[in-house]
Amino acid sequence: MLRRVKKYIRDNSLLQLGDKVLVCVSGGADSVALLDVLLRSGYQCLVAHCNFHLRGAESDRDEQSVRDLCANRGVEAVYTHFATIKQAEEKGKSIEMTARLLRYEWFDKVAHEHGCQAIAVAHHQNDQAETLIMNLRRGAGIRGLCGMRPKSANPCVPDSDVPIIRPLLCTTHDYIKHYLQDIRHIPWVEDSTNTDTNIRRNSVRYELSSYSKAEIEHIAQTAYRMQGYVDWLEGKQSVAAQQMQEYEKELAANAEMMNEQTKQ
Repeated sequence: MLRRVKKYIRDNSLLQLGDKVLVCVSGGADSVALLDVLLRSGYQCLVAHCNFHLRGAESDRDEQSVRDLCANRGVEAVYTHFATIKQAEEKGKSIEMTARLLRYEWFDKVAHEHGCQAIAVAHHQNDQAETLIMNLRRGAGIRGLCGMRPKSANPCVPDSDVPIIRPLLCTTHDYIKHYLQDIRHIPWVEDSTNTDTNIRRNSVRYELSSYSKAEIEHIAQTAYRMQGYVDWLEGKQSVAAQQMQEYEKELAANAEMMNEQTKQ
């Protein structure tokens, strides 16, 4: 896990050694593992936790778990509280969209105040597969099939100079839990709303629960390849674009070889 994530960070130029990174930690397995891996990799980490007050005592439990984690690891952390339901009503938006806007705007503000070079979120390959399937259901074009990128602009503060990075896009949720439980022995908390299939993303998550680890990885790999093709078409020299160019050269060489064999 540690080697895989460090290589992914290096290959996609997500961070440089010595960088300070704002790590968004909810208390769940994914973000707890993200913090652990970044700390073990030698990065200076500042934890950010949002309490949206949407799940009563469970929201407070999550905050306390993050406070305990940071105290035990000696990690600096910042916390904020949002009256999410009230703000959603005032903005005329859904609770989900309001919470997203609130947290990403706050992450950017904190990152600038504390001199962070990046904001790390804990999206992984299962999240990538969910995103790809949801986009397919909406009738996405080629960019929709790219899913989430390893590094991108802040979706709610697009002109910010502090990017969003996703160091765990190289691994699956099952492996993250194995890493925490069996290798690192670090506890985490579960969000009870994750099992509510009335929430669209959760219904897709439930569907993907029957997929094998290899199938999840293959869907995530499809998104990465589509990113490469888009970058290639747009003239961007990304790692993904270079890999797709080599892949297409290999396909062309194999096709030419087959044609030669057919002629013989």
